[in-house]
Amino acid sequence: MKVSARNRFNGRVASIVPGAVNALVEVALAGGDRLVAVVTLDSIASLGLAEGGEVVALVKAPWVMLMAADEPLKLSARNQLRGVVRAVQSGPVNAEVSLQLPGGSLITALVTREAVAELGLTPGAEAVAVVKSSQVILGVPA
Repeated sequence: MKVSARNRFNGRVASIVPGAVNALVEVALAGGDRLVAVVTLDSIASLGLAEGGEVVALVKAPWVMLMAADEPLKLSARNQLRGVVRAVQSGPVNAEVSLQLPGGSLITALVTREAVAELGLTPGAEAVAVVKSSQVILGVPA
């Protein structure tokens, strides 16, 4: 599967919590990292999602927000993934920042160069990647 999303995570469905229209799907990634996605019940059925099944989670880099690891904010975003900056690739306006999560997964964010400087995002620095569960797209192997 070729996709434009910068972040592609292979994993297994850890749990599905259905609601009236949507469901929360927790995805266990290699090494123990986890992502939560909100998808419709129709998508659960059409993809054949079930606990233990293989799944691919996609997150576009511009959908990933970064914050300082010591930021005292409480957020409503389900996915708050603490990691260590592994790479910063700056362009004229924006920069790609890659964080390595404790389980070994990498997540890349596209943020302004100004944000990189303000947050002190240099290799080795701790940071938190924030992704709303509604911005995690799930797919299954064909």
